[in-house]
Amino acid sequence: MYIWQHQTWPLFQSDTKLIDSRLVQVLALQQQLVGKASELPEGLDKQAELDALVQSVIKSSEIEGESLNVGSVRSSVARQLGLEQAGLPNAARYEESVVEMLVSAVSDLEKPLTSKLLCQWQAALFPEPPLLRTIAIGSFRDDADGPMQVVSERRGKTEVHFEAPPAKQLNKELKNFYTAYNISPPEQHGVIRAAIAHLHFITIHPFDDGNGRVARALTDRALAQCENTSIRFYSLSAAIEKNKNRYYQILEETQNCRNKTQQVQPLDITEWLLWFLDTLGQAIEDGLLRVERVLLKARFWQRHAQTLLSARQLKVLNRLLDGYGVEFVDGLAARHYQAIGGVSKATATRDLADLVEKGCLQTLEAGGRSVRYKVYQDI
Repeated sequence: MYIWQHQTWPLFQSDTKLIDSRLVQVLALQQQLVGKASELPEGLDKQAELDALVQSVIKSSEIEGESLNVGSVRSSVARQLGLEQAGLPNAARYEESVVEMLVSAVSDLEKPLTSKLLCQWQAALFPEPPLLRTIAIGSFRDDADGPMQVVSERRGKTEVHFEAPPAKQLNKELKNFYTAYNISPPEQHGVIRAAIAHLHFITIHPFDDGNGRVARALTDRALAQCENTSIRFYSLSAAIEKNKNRYYQILEETQNCRNKTQQVQPLDITEWLLWFLDTLGQAIEDGLLRVERVLLKARFWQRHAQTLLSARQLKVLNRLLDGYGVEFVDGLAARHYQAIGGVSKATATRDLADLVEKGCLQTLEAGGRSVRYKVYQDI
């Protein structure tokens, strides 16, 4: 039986002691992020928020196997946040629509979730109807072509991973969902509410297409409501994308009541909640790194405002600063400089030595032929 077929659906249960213990760890990280973000000078907070929103838009689509134009997404997010767009391409219609949807999801947080709002979000994902198939856009599915199933093709065979409640039950299912989302029990923490909302909605699967992206948008909304702010410094979608295979696996196991805890109680979603909390923790840790990166870059250029540097040196340094903690974690080698700057090995070596002399870079311990460099930090 699927989880929604059990008599007590959707009265979810969990091991509160186990969940509370993990939740405390996530909330501690959340407080660290709030504190670190408060250190951001005026203007830099928008840069950190822009980076997080760009990641959310791009990664939520990548989870579904869809690639967006990064420049177009960045341009659209910059416009939404009122930031400088110089040097960025004009946003394409599709990317603009998707960005508007995500921004809408974390706006007007005091308003209840409704069918109208969900349908607007889903319609934003399809500013133009797909050419190869017909789907309902801006309205819920009717199952005219058969039950809503999550399937995959393997070795010429179709495997059904999950079947959603029939369309004739959608009114009842959505009513229960809105009640649970909009009128959550006072003892339920907002982070747990967000985790349950994600599972609940994606199990109902009310649209012909776009359910995953809408689920992640409403989860962002629930987290924003929990934090009482529309400003996002972390991307849950980016963390989910890093763990995409496990994401699909834990969803399938939970929806098919195959988790260990569900053998006794089918509506026990402890394992899903633990996975969600771990993934949210990873997202917040990435957010901490993102804020630190913005602070590091601002301090660096403040210190080197009068340092004479070539265009390629500026390009490499900005690449290092923008990828701090993510790219070149073992240090920048001469071959990396060659590739980024488009120069010979000899030129790369000279430029790197010059950057060390000017206090922009410092060498790492390895030394010798394997010498690597990192951004110099004296603070």
